[in-house]
Amino acid sequence: MPGPTRQRERTSEDETESEEETGCPECESDSLVRSGDGGELVCEDCGLVIEEEHIDRGPEWRAFNHSERQSKSRVGAPTTQTMHDKGLTTQIDWKDKDAYGRSISSEKRSQMHRLRKWQERIRTKDAGERNLQFALSEIDRMSSALGVPRSVREVASVIYRRALDDDLIRGRSIEGVATAALYAACRQEGIPRSLDEVAEVARVEQKEIGRTYRYIAQELSLGLEPVDPVQYVPRFCSELGLSEEVEQKTREIIEVTAEKGMLSGKSPTGYAAAAIYAASLLCNEKKTQREVADVAQVTEVTIRNRYQEQIEALGIH
Repeated sequence: MPGPTRQRERTSEDETESEEETGCPECESDSLVRSGDGGELVCEDCGLVIEEEHIDRGPEWRAFNHSERQSKSRVGAPTTQTMHDKGLTTQIDWKDKDAYGRSISSEKRSQMHRLRKWQERIRTKDAGERNLQFALSEIDRMSSALGVPRSVREVASVIYRRALDDDLIRGRSIEGVATAALYAACRQEGIPRSLDEVAEVARVEQKEIGRTYRYIAQELSLGLEPVDPVQYVPRFCSELGLSEEVEQKTREIIEVTAEKGMLSGKSPTGYAAAAIYAASLLCNEKKTQREVADVAQVTEVTIRNRYQEQIEALGIH
């Protein structure tokens, strides 16, 4: 039978839950919020403090800025999807130094080398984990080469893990699925990277990447929308050294022509490149078709065709 203290705790918890359900006893409002530290339950409308002696589940130490919080924190790095074990296993540092920063002896160095070797071996228990480790390392390598943010790597790792769980890897190369997952993550996060750019840093052919990407996007129901050519404009203009005026004019050209249905079925990179070429001519900052084509990784013929269509739609002669 529970003691009186336990009964009082349960009674107070039941009262708090009933107050949160019924609302404020003063103004009968349902707008009850907890304070930032979770110590008080307050009514937003009248300001009545309904509960004030709440258990503080935070740390016992105080910190007033980020550096103090980091120095006093006693937890490890957050879990990440970019590592096959989500970063939960131990890693032996590659530096041959002790806790005080002093170099260790040659015997200890040999011992640490053997420990590192065995640690790497036992981190993966079977071939499936080794393949996952290889795929995630490929995603990390290509992400670094493309210069995409950390969030894209996390999303790409999640997409690859989903494909692995749904057995979509069978019959396809690990590099192909990993590259397709990275390309899908770039599109999902709104990071403009074309299939040509991804294929440059990949170890598989562009045709295989496109085929695998379409397959996993359909099987995983990713529901990715077509890429907006405007997303490529800032990067292309920056690499060409064009002004803000040209960038703004390019956006206007794309928006006006897209409203007239000119974008349907066209490559977004080629469409953006042609709009940049047209805007550079209109703003007297002319760039040759070859210069624009090299940056956008399209052909000059594509730029000429899209350029003609765009100026006709704009009524410019």
